[in-house]
Amino acid sequence: MIGVFDSGLGGLSVWRELVKQLPDEAVLYLADRGYCPYGKRSAEQLQRRCEAITRYLIAQGAEIIVIACNTATSAAAQHLRGRFNLPIVGMEPAVKPAALLSRRGKIGVLATEVTLSGDKFRELAERYRNQAEVLVQPAPRLVELVEHGDLDSAHARAVVTSQLEPLLAAGVDQIVLGCTHFPFLLPLMQELAGPNVALVDPAGAVCRQTARLLDQQRTSSAASANPAGRYRFVSTDDAPGMHDFIARVLQRDVAVESLTLE
Repeated sequence: MIGVFDSGLGGLSVWRELVKQLPDEAVLYLADRGYCPYGKRSAEQLQRRCEAITRYLIAQGAEIIVIACNTATSAAAQHLRGRFNLPIVGMEPAVKPAALLSRRGKIGVLATEVTLSGDKFRELAERYRNQAEVLVQPAPRLVELVEHGDLDSAHARAVVTSQLEPLLAAGVDQIVLGCTHFPFLLPLMQELAGPNVALVDPAGAVCRQTARLLDQQRTSSAASANPAGRYRFVSTDDAPGMHDFIARVLQRDVAVESLTLE
């Protein structure tokens, strides 16, 4: 089983890609909606919370953990790797491909403040600064839109416009989606940004890394036997809201379990 978690619904963009690339794997997705948004938590709080989540996922049978959250990755990935003896896959803003593909030498990164202020992101931006200028835009309001399932209303358009405008005015031609919530707003973002600006989602690369790590720790005889797919969804708050989002956006009618996480 692959254990996947996020602060809320955003990591379902990674789940969506996982089930495309690895359709025979069982996946348990935990939305920590009772603790959302992660961007308002300290690194120490996130480390404790992510450790508790990881212990739960392992107890349910997870053999690999995907942190489908840039904020949690920045705050807690190394912490988790030091405490658990199984592969931990995290998110990384796709600065490298954006910088290498930029025609104008300017890229933008949309993310939470925790991600943008983390050492990992600063090192990443510094590594590719000779390829492109990296402009950042904190965008916590986009997380709230997705958590409320508001992906294309007049309000959503106004909020997304306000977040994109500083980057577009600066002349970027690549915008990195540095939060797993943001791909659910990608159709609206692309419409507002226009055809000359590329939006870069790292979910595909994360899922390919997950597949590689699974292959490394399995023999062919021990490969997953899950031809129909087995997917579980757990929420630490508002399970009906999560069910409705999955039904409407992912077009799947699934059961969502409720969990009280101490």
